[in-house]
Amino acid sequence: MFRQLISFTALALALGAGAQAQTTPAAAYPGAKPVRLIVPFPPGGGTDILARLVATKLTEVNKWTVVPDNKAGAGGTIGITEAAKAAPTGYDIVMGQKDNLVIGPWLYKNLPWDPTKDLVAVAHVAYTPVVIATSTNSKFKTLADVVAAARATPGKVTYGSPGNGTSIHLAGDLFEKAAGVKLVHVPYKGSNPALMDALAGNVDLLVSSLPSAMGQIKAGKLRPLAVTSIKRSSSLPEVPTVAESGFKDFDVSTWYGVLAPAGTPAAVVTTLNTEINKLLAQADVKAAIHAQGAEPEAMTAAQFGTLLKTDYAKWKGIVEASGAKIE
Repeated sequence: MFRQLISFTALALALGAGAQAQTTPAAAYPGAKPVRLIVPFPPGGGTDILARLVATKLTEVNKWTVVPDNKAGAGGTIGITEAAKAAPTGYDIVMGQKDNLVIGPWLYKNLPWDPTKDLVAVAHVAYTPVVIATSTNSKFKTLADVVAAARATPGKVTYGSPGNGTSIHLAGDLFEKAAGVKLVHVPYKGSNPALMDALAGNVDLLVSSLPSAMGQIKAGKLRPLAVTSIKRSSSLPEVPTVAESGFKDFDVSTWYGVLAPAGTPAAVVTTLNTEINKLLAQADVKAAIHAQGAEPEAMTAAQFGTLLKTDYAKWKGIVEASGAKIE
């Protein structure tokens, strides 16, 4: 009996120690140690702006030290690679987005990670629709005008995008299929060159992230014809969606969110998710995100994880059907 009592006591102590080990990270996290927020793109872009907003507010409100670290290259996959290989402690996290997490793996050969296995979803931050726009000097006043012209002269209407295989290019490809028309895709090396050529009339249309086009839209130099999200953008409430323009259920948007290496303690993931979601409820944070043409949207870690897995499976077929490849 005495030996059994010792065994039961040892077992209880072991279970207690295990429970303490599971709960301690959340209570202690992050302490005085800095958290590195990897940004897989150069400074100044949409992902970088959102990452710096989150880092600044976590530091300001929670008194944490969150340091953005730009690791650009290969369509954002270099930064994701570094995050996937980091120690799963919660001190190395990454601001990912749809292009590098669920489209890049189907474009780039032999990436050393799988977003659904080597990363854990922490917190969804925002999404932004793609906008189909044209110069204010263009003959196109509505999306219906574009479709009519494309049907009358197949292969003559051109559109510029930030590059081959981006979610923005694929939004254009999906629109062609939905409308049953043939447009000519002109890929550029980034959003700004495409924007400049659209303003100059060198391409008929611009397909762009809303943040990249917002300045010229507000300046009255670019005419937005439609946004590709299922709901209208709160930044451009007067602009119809593609779905409202006659293409039912059309929905393409780019989302942004924070992820961590697989194996990061669940308690740390919960702490990060809770604190980031608190920020997304603040009026000043909402205003800052809206100013970029994006929409703040909080989710549980589980909801974000489901979105990641669903889109990863969905976009494989879309990429393959488009024929887009990056060697």
